[in-house]
Amino acid sequence: MNDSTSNQLNENNLDYSSETNHADETRCVVDEKFVPKVGMIFKTLEEAGKFYKHYSKLAGFSTKIRNTTQKGDKVKNQLIVCSREEMWKSKISLTLKTNPSAGLNYPARIYVHIMKDVGLWTIFKVVLNHSHPCYPDRAEMLRQHRELSMFVRCTIETNEKAEIRPSKTYQSIVAAVDSHHELSFIEKAVRNYITREVRNVSKQEDAKEFRKYLLRMKEKNQNFFFELNLKGNHSIKHAFWAVA
Repeated sequence: MNDSTSNQLNENNLDYSSETNHADETRCVVDEKFVPKVGMIFKTLEEAGKFYKHYSKLAGFSTKIRNTTQKGDKVKNQLIVCSREEMWKSKISLTLKTNPSAGLNYPARIYVHIMKDVGLWTIFKVVLNHSHPCYPDRAEMLRQHRELSMFVRCTIETNEKAEIRPSKTYQSIVAAVDSHHELSFIEKAVRNYITREVRNVSKQEDAKEFRKYLLRMKEKNQNFFFELNLKGNHSIKHAFWAVA
């Protein structure tokens, strides 16, 4: 959050306030400067979302966008909540449930809306409490907060080219840091990175090279025809070629 826009509005001028719930809830302890408060101002909606995401990582939970209100193509306000939040409460007694947590209401959230006169975004309602425990020391294991360092990404890409299995790659990274407890990701993250990034790039490069080959064939023989369709990620979807 930019220093020039991080000052809080005078709360006496606001019609909104922070909410608390006196049920069995947990409030996560975080340095006050990182805690969302009513009246905080941000230049963009994305900046507000990043601020709350950073707070959630420090507090030990993850977030999701629960609702966005638009007028035409303009966003007016947004509700960002704890990812375990549920909007309903079951009427079935928790003692009768096979999964008691399924009916709990997790209220932690912030409401953000745009100040039309100045084009800035402000937090106009905050709920900090959770009805479930938070684990700051495990936050990096939550999907939203998993991060792969440049060293890890390079290791994965190098090992993939050498056709080393993902499990072996993960084990080598664990060995490099002495313990998997020191990592901010799990083995599945390695597999996902290979599928999403490494192999996708490889397919894109294959498509480019194949197209160059077809063009060279066309230059050599004017009776050579081809059709090449690509997917949204620029990998090959359909290919056809023939000589008339």
